[in-house]
Amino acid sequence: MSLLDYEQRFSALRVNSAGGNRSPHKVVLLRAVMDLIESGKVQENAFYFDDRLRARFTEHFQVLAGPSDRDNPHLPFFHLRSEGFWHHKERPGQRERYADQNTVTSPGALSALVDYAFLDDELFELLGNRIARELLKSALEKNLDETAIRELIQPGRGGWDWLECEFLVADYMAMMEKHLAGVKYSKADHRRALQAYLNNRSRPSIEFKHRNISAVLLEQGLPYLPGYRPAHNYQQQLGQVVLSYLAGHQSLLDDLTQLAGGSVTEPEPSPIDWSKVYDPNPPDRFPYVAESRPSYIARRIDFSERERRNRSLGQSAESFVVQLERQRLTEEGRPDLAAEVEWSSRDRGDGLGFDIRSFDARRDEERFLEVKATHSGKYQPFFISENERAFSNDYSDAYRLYRVYEFSMAPRLFVLPGAVEQYVHLIPRSYQARF
Repeated sequence: MSLLDYEQRFSALRVNSAGGNRSPHKVVLLRAVMDLIESGKVQENAFYFDDRLRARFTEHFQVLAGPSDRDNPHLPFFHLRSEGFWHHKERPGQRERYADQNTVTSPGALSALVDYAFLDDELFELLGNRIARELLKSALEKNLDETAIRELIQPGRGGWDWLECEFLVADYMAMMEKHLAGVKYSKADHRRALQAYLNNRSRPSIEFKHRNISAVLLEQGLPYLPGYRPAHNYQQQLGQVVLSYLAGHQSLLDDLTQLAGGSVTEPEPSPIDWSKVYDPNPPDRFPYVAESRPSYIARRIDFSERERRNRSLGQSAESFVVQLERQRLTEEGRPDLAAEVEWSSRDRGDGLGFDIRSFDARRDEERFLEVKATHSGKYQPFFISENERAFSNDYSDAYRLYRVYEFSMAPRLFVLPGAVEQYVHLIPRSYQARF
């Protein structure tokens, strides 16, 4: 659901109109909720009926209430559920009793039924943005026409407004779904179709924004579109639009996770052109960006974790590299070494610290290859064990990490020679628990 969808909902709340007066209670409660988000006092999508919320409610109520209105925040806290974006977490054992209630008679009656309230994840993300908050605050008080909306959300000085970002993100995600499903698409066609909705932005401007979206996804542990190299210096608003989109498309996230983590068929042996597979340019090492993952993404299985657990992908990629190494050595005039290439992880078991034993034909030296594969692009994070990290340090002269990417399309790879930690930021993911 887009920002304007919520604007329409906020401008048409179901309010009590008894006696000809429209009750301000729902408006006041939502303003109180926005205050708590804006002040940073609520950072998780959970709103408790506590002193903080009631105090904010009273401040706004004193301004908007009529002579016959009463300061009863428990009523809108309960009845906002009818709007479709406000939800309740029932107290344990109270689900059936809660479902039978049409109203609550007191704060105590509310607290007996409800633990806390929460918003649509998408709406919660939107309310974290100042521009979105201002639009929705205005929508609580009056209906806005299209001109007023544009004036409010237009950032000025040629900046991208919220609506442009929404169009851009939706189109990027449509391309992502096609990519993961193996459906061909034209980036140029998508870009040309978008320009009419983006104030006729230039091709370089649109492509750079696509790269920004790739960076947002990468920082959330999600795959990005190959061909759009992540550009991490993006405006905060674009990041919030991406997160808002993801929050509103949970089923799409699940579908994409399944597609990205699906099993692969081991390729049939066939000649491989090393010059087309080998990428001589490893990824740049970006400044470290601390991960900050919203709860709705954290509770989803991310793509990297799915792929790490997918042995089918790893084994197919290792088979691909074994074939590639044997062919490379043969073409370099060393069929004797090609015959000695060993698929070590398969023949000798895991835990060696590498997957394949190969050779440098020019020096007659062993090479220990670790293979990491992904269906996504070359900047996708990967998992590496402590044993693999230590082995790359202890045998740095002979160690090579082969990063195979875009494996489900036309596989490419780059090589990281020596200790892995000189190329990447290592982030701890698991711990050994000892007594």
